Amino acid sequence: MQSNPELIPILLDILFKVDDKISPRAAWVFEFMCSENIETITPHLEVFTANIHKVHIDSAVRPVAKVCELIAIAYTSKEDNKIKKTLNETQIERIIETCFDYMINDEKVAPKAYSMSTLFLLGKDYDWVYPELTRILETDFSKQSAAFKARASHILKKVKKIKS
Repeated sequence: MQSNPELIPILLDILFKVDDKISPRAAWVFEFMCSENIETITPHLEVFTANIHKVHIDSAVRPVAKVCELIAIAYTSKEDNKIKKTLNETQIERIIETCFDYMINDEKVAPKAYSMSTLFLLGKDYDWVYPELTRILETDFSKQSAAFKARASHILKKVKKIKS
């Protein structure tokens, strides 16, 4: 995709045909592309963030949640990058909203784990995020898997450290 950026809109079109069984495959390719170079998403942040809430097939939700985490990592990085310069308030709020949806909906562990990390990173700039994230993590803790509990306790410790 890096060598053919003109194909990214087509890939996103397929990804956001959310009821089509090909959508998860497009999501996997998109995740791989973003993992290689997150800045390739920059011209497409509006389309991506405007549509992520529609994705519902489990095998597409995981890569979308991962891309949200990659965006959050780039946005909160100490290094200067295109994501920091391009990602706007509305797009950040859409990512936060979608990640909270993944946290409270009946999603698998991986999207929840990526969402926890994304919310932790973006929550540094939004004072309402940490209390809500903490409440969800503490409420769900006993009902979740070992993997969820491990990530949740790690995130809760980081949140408490920042608050104190």
